[in-house]
Amino acid sequence: MAEFSWLPRSPLEHALVAGAYGEREVAPGIFLTEVRNFELIQVMARRGKGAELASATTARFGMAAPDVPKAVSASDVMLIWSGPDQFLVLSKGSKYTTNTLSQAFSQSTSLSDQSHARAWISVSGAKARTMLAKLSSIDLHPTAFPIGAAAATSIDHTSVNLWRGDDRPDGQAVFNLLVFATFAESLWHTMLDAAAEYGVDIRHSEEFA
Repeated sequence: MAEFSWLPRSPLEHALVAGAYGEREVAPGIFLTEVRNFELIQVMARRGKGAELASATTARFGMAAPDVPKAVSASDVMLIWSGPDQFLVLSKGSKYTTNTLSQAFSQSTSLSDQSHARAWISVSGAKARTMLAKLSSIDLHPTAFPIGAAAATSIDHTSVNLWRGDDRPDGQAVFNLLVFATFAESLWHTMLDAAAEYGVDIRHSEEFA
């Protein structure tokens, strides 16, 4: 009888090979990595329950739910807008799961655990915007997409949740993408092809801090 492993595995386990990729005559213009070990819960208001969702969110997290495309955060959680009256709860550990959130939101929302259904790709570097502009119609200029801005969009026809995180210590912007696991490897290779001319530094997967 065949043996099966039920341990969760990254959808980029085979595709992500740390090291240099593409142009090597110049310093890397793109830094790519995967972020692992996170909890991700989709929160969506039931019909006519948007106001109740807003109140429950403030009571549970101590901050308002994002009602425009942005990501807001506290010390232990981030709420990422994903559409009208809906958002993603991104956290580490088991504090915010469907079980721990069900009581606070049971009267107003539907919850869906997406922790193992999405891959998280982090893109940064001097050419990050230029590379992403090849694959997306989103305007990522700092005045149009500042730190904390978010979008539910597509990258090369692949649905993603995109948000801009805090800048790196060197001042370079950081863009985060959540993509469905089944499309993650394909999108990863597409992004590598788009980034190759700028030189890519592929980092080992990082743990979500």
